[in-house]
Amino acid sequence: MTLPDSARVEPEQAVPTTVDELAPLYRQMLAIRRMEEAAAKAYSQGKIGGFLHLIIGQEAVCVGSIAALKPDDYVVATYREHGHAYAKGIAARPIMAELYGKKTGLVKGLGGSMHLFDKPTNFLGGHGIVGGHVPLAAGAAFASKYRNDGRVTVCYFGDGAATIGGFAEGLSLSALWKLPIVLICENNQYSMGTPLYRSLAVEDVSLRALAHGMARDRFDGDDVIRVKRRIAEAVDRARVTGEPTLVEIVTYRFRGHSMSDPGLYRTKEEVEEWRRRDPLNRARLRLLEVGMAEAAIEALEADVKAEIEDSVKFAEDSAPADAYAPYVMKGAH
Repeated sequence: MTLPDSARVEPEQAVPTTVDELAPLYRQMLAIRRMEEAAAKAYSQGKIGGFLHLIIGQEAVCVGSIAALKPDDYVVATYREHGHAYAKGIAARPIMAELYGKKTGLVKGLGGSMHLFDKPTNFLGGHGIVGGHVPLAAGAAFASKYRNDGRVTVCYFGDGAATIGGFAEGLSLSALWKLPIVLICENNQYSMGTPLYRSLAVEDVSLRALAHGMARDRFDGDDVIRVKRRIAEAVDRARVTGEPTLVEIVTYRFRGHSMSDPGLYRTKEEVEEWRRRDPLNRARLRLLEVGMAEAAIEALEADVKAEIEDSVKFAEDSAPADAYAPYVMKGAH
């Protein structure tokens, strides 16, 4: 299958940047890619159970957008959220241990892949119900407005969630109450295995903002710096004026919906077309263009390799989750 023209956003010219700005973002994207690849290997070996949804190919979206936030801003994500958690500042060790179902995991091994949470970084999930988390994100933004704490909530959802009632409700309330929220549609072209033209009558999700008098934006997600710049505009709008924005970032996942999905509904030509736009490759080439030495990039990549290998060993060496430990109150019987 070839994607219809209405689903495409052609890659644009690279946004001006520097080594100091781009190098840490490239490192984050590479760490997420290697972490996801390690998780896929562990899953195939039976070391990770349950569901596993990988973000491979979409790394620039979470890394670029979260780079536009302040540390205490809120992030609410879907079940494809390992990369978002890492970009928000959560270390690879507790993320990997959580995937393994270990006691040292982010939520003590009880949440698994789809339910990562971390209060210190204001990472509010990790939600397994498609579209159901959008009203929750609106609630977090309402709390910020009520407290006047200056925080912005960023909520991620897929193109499939754009057909869900919870998304419509969250969008409506965000506009009605003028909440400091940025709603980001990670349009990776497929709702599980269903292509856009079979799931959306109007494939431009950002147009739904017009019905609510809400600001909107739509662009390709292959350039992490572009993502950072464009999301920064929406974040500033939310923080300064308290008004929401609906943003659609066109991206692509190189693997199937989950580990049980071989992605046979896609042609090799389609996948290769998008692989030529791989955000990691684009960022690496850009680093060379703006003056980072090949040896320095290789050193960065070796550091990432060591970090992810360490996280896997940490997860494998950790004790299994105790189903009762998190809920046993001091002095309770």
